[in-house]
Amino acid sequence: MDVHETIKDIKGQFRLYMNGVASQSMREKGLDYKLNFGIELPRLKEIAAHYEKNHEVAQSLWKENIRECKILAGMLQPVETFYPEIADIWVEDMHYPEIAELTCMNLFQHLPYASEKAFEWMADDREFFQLCGFMLMARLLMNGSRLNERSEAEFLDQAMVTLQSEALLPRKAAATALKKFATQSKENGKKVNRLLAPLAKSDKPGVVSLVGEIKLETEYWL
Repeated sequence: MDVHETIKDIKGQFRLYMNGVASQSMREKGLDYKLNFGIELPRLKEIAAHYEKNHEVAQSLWKENIRECKILAGMLQPVETFYPEIADIWVEDMHYPEIAELTCMNLFQHLPYASEKAFEWMADDREFFQLCGFMLMARLLMNGSRLNERSEAEFLDQAMVTLQSEALLPRKAAATALKKFATQSKENGKKVNRLLAPLAKSDKPGVVSLVGEIKLETEYWL
């Protein structure tokens, strides 16, 4: 099949497994796609497994304002042809946390330049760039990546700044990345707890709540 036929075939699969109740629920929660079939992630993985990874197909899927197309794009995009500038274009086009999280999981964490992008995006002022940056860092840390002294200082500094910002989504993602870093070793846990100590007295309830979450999860490791 050519690209057009493959896209048509994929959309046929979407119609077959459409979940109207889930779709309606997502719309009520503000997920305003042109089309949303409400298909669950395990089913989308099954659909993706029937197709070869293909750059043109993935890029065409991503351009569609359809929830399932964007999710499958991350599953079907070959790493080898996904250049850094395309990664930036994709993040610019993100509007929902679910797409950011699944694209980080299915594609971004496997990129050879994943670490560079994580640091670049964490320092970006734009919400979804920051969100993807911290989500990606959390994934890398969870997969066992270790930061050198300079990278560690940069990450912790950026995470602490974001934790106190007004941007809710990046704040939560920064907290998740801090948890993954803290649970890598006792030393890391102690570093994070030392940095968090002053924030426990913050006058921002959201910050205090996140600090409590991080401490609760890291206590076991100390």
